[in-house]
Amino acid sequence: MLVRLPDGSERELDDGSSAADLASAIGPRLAKDALIAVVDGEETDLGTKLHEGAEVAIVTPGSDRGLHTLRHSTAHVMAQAVLNLWPGATFAIGPAIENGFYYDFELPGGATFHDDDLATIDAEMRRIIGARQPFVRSELSAESALELMADHPYKQAIIRTVTGADSDAAAGNDLSSEVSGDVISFYRNTDDFVDMCVGPHVPHTGRLGHFALQRVSGAYWRGSEDQPMLQRIYGTAWDSKKALKEHLHRLEEAGKRDHRKLATELDLLSFPTELGGGLAVWHPKGAIVRKLMEDYSRQRHTDGGYEFVYTPHLANGKLFETSGHLDFYAEGMYPPMEMDNGEYYMKPMNCPMHCLIFGTGQRSYRDLPLRLFELGTVYRYERAGTLHGLLRIRGFTQDDSHIYCTNDQLLDEIGGLLHFVLSVLRAFGFDDFTFNLSTRDQSKSVGTAEAWDLATDALAEALRLHGLDYEVREGEAAFYGPKIDIDVRDAIGRTWQLSTIQADFNLPERFDLTYVDSDGERRRPIMLHRALFGSIERFFGLLVEHYAGNFPAWLAPVQVQVLPVADAHRGYAIDIVDRLGSAGFRAELLASSDPLGKRIRNAKMAKIPHVLVVGDDDVAAGTVGDNPRGGEVERGVEFSSFLDRLRAESRVSGE
Repeated sequence: MLVRLPDGSERELDDGSSAADLASAIGPRLAKDALIAVVDGEETDLGTKLHEGAEVAIVTPGSDRGLHTLRHSTAHVMAQAVLNLWPGATFAIGPAIENGFYYDFELPGGATFHDDDLATIDAEMRRIIGARQPFVRSELSAESALELMADHPYKQAIIRTVTGADSDAAAGNDLSSEVSGDVISFYRNTDDFVDMCVGPHVPHTGRLGHFALQRVSGAYWRGSEDQPMLQRIYGTAWDSKKALKEHLHRLEEAGKRDHRKLATELDLLSFPTELGGGLAVWHPKGAIVRKLMEDYSRQRHTDGGYEFVYTPHLANGKLFETSGHLDFYAEGMYPPMEMDNGEYYMKPMNCPMHCLIFGTGQRSYRDLPLRLFELGTVYRYERAGTLHGLLRIRGFTQDDSHIYCTNDQLLDEIGGLLHFVLSVLRAFGFDDFTFNLSTRDQSKSVGTAEAWDLATDALAEALRLHGLDYEVREGEAAFYGPKIDIDVRDAIGRTWQLSTIQADFNLPERFDLTYVDSDGERRRPIMLHRALFGSIERFFGLLVEHYAGNFPAWLAPVQVQVLPVADAHRGYAIDIVDRLGSAGFRAELLASSDPLGKRIRNAKMAKIPHVLVVGDDDVAAGTVGDNPRGGEVERGVEFSSFLDRLRAESRVSGE
């Protein structure tokens, strides 16, 4: 029989040949590296028999699919190890995730894992890997599957949920790796261990081994606080020892840069327990940085032809019925407040209120494009287990813009937004971008197919005209329109989704927005949603981690600290601080009874861009000693020369 390869070539095989046979026919290296196959677009085990005319790709470890398979298979081995070590333990779900995997467990008698247990589990996993146990697939009916999983109630709950026997939704969990459709498949490693799974998996456990177990945390079953608390073990797995080592180094570096840790050390902000989860208070130094970010954003929007608006923090529920949020986004909203004239909700987004602004009075084509801008605070209910400092928070402020334009203006507006977004991100020190185009999920969207196609095509065309490569993310758009997501890569190689540009034909329809065209006819505007930072809070957290707290001079809360060597130099030091302040810089005096060396160390710990030390010679000559962050100490610097140096460093990147 003939099968087709990804490069378009064909390979002749014996009837009944498997994907593994194909890999061997191509070459011994591929046969050694092969993990799974993709046959006619579907992932499958290497043992799958091929058919005449099949399109076949062999998946190897270095690919995204290969890494996913390694991680998913390693999760199975971890589950096997835990069940071996804790007789009577049961397990729930164990998917591959970005850079790793996890599995949820319940130990007998309410026992809990301890950090020391990870080493024991690791050793048992390596024993299983060394045994080169095969992953053997089988399929069962729902009744037989329930019987096989009799000792594992969470697996039984998954079976009942997916087969319709249990109407409860599996909220908060992706069960796609456990059960798919009417087929309930299992993978057995030994007679003693079997796991319910869609697969596919590596041929045998010996193909694994470059992994590390990382931590234990709590996780509610089905993501609900009303369900039992399980114990989740996280791990990471890679295709080589080198890749694993590099990832662990990145994690170590990320730990040093954790914005929650640095925010405390640098006195930027805090998360008081009295406020409740997912809410922060900004201390003066953090507030300075935030103000600088917001001021820069305001100026750029003023220069870009935007008009500023302000909207309330809450609204009558009828507004969110009109916008569709109560139909498609209710689980992300806070519960309503009962008022004398109906239910009120904290706003999860600013766009409905901007539509109300557009809808006041008659609009002409001459008014378009109308670009509205607001630093608008919104509130979204995030589950407690998902909160993560400023990166996942319940109350945050978006640099939110909505542009209303005509069909003829749409392409130019999207192009202008792409240029605007990239120039602002570059100003904050980012220059490595990835572009993704998210398309419609028909089960969770509003509007006509024609409108969605028009919006999607316009976004794609704008990316093409700007020469920007992009990937399509099928079904990941918001409910009201397709979008471009712009990801950035930070200083240690992590990617972050930041800016979003969404084209929306639907909200103007739902709010009955119109303008009078040049021919006197009323027409619908097109609405573009755009958040550039995403949110002030999350972008701030990202900046802290990107710079490891070493903010560039223009963003540093304190740009200069002046240290008199002794009390006799205090007056001159105060004069230097005043002169810096008059020149528009943020400077402060650091005089105390502590020795000079300790004060310099403290200033360095505070990540001050410039520490100026002044003594007898400086008082006499009108100079300063500059101890710059990351640079060499320089004595006897003319103050005017230092001022020029500071001005140059404090220019926004790209200016």
